[in-house]
Amino acid sequence: MSHWAKIDNNIVVEVLVGPNYGDEGEAFFNALGGTWVKTSYNGNIRKNFAGIGYAYDPGFDAFIPPKPECHTEVMLDEATCLWICTNEDHIIKEIN
Repeated sequence: MSHWAKIDNNIVVEVLVGPNYGDEGEAFFNALGGTWVKTSYNGNIRKNFAGIGYAYDPGFDAFIPPKPECHTEVMLDEATCLWICTNEDHIIKEIN
């Protein structure tokens, strides 16, 4: 089985599981209409597993989670396409 994300204006609106046999999965989802992009549950492709509300960035060929709303001092780690807190006050420190 393979996982596919339906995107609308580069935002994930649906994630479904379907066939994983060569081009069969792609043909199956294309027949449903809309734009579908394959995603990987363990992040082997496109950096992160797609979730509803995630953005698909074709430049990075990656799914990016929504920006956290807890504070404004975050930046996107381009290697992982995950958000990182840049304010030391919000970083959880290791307790020894």
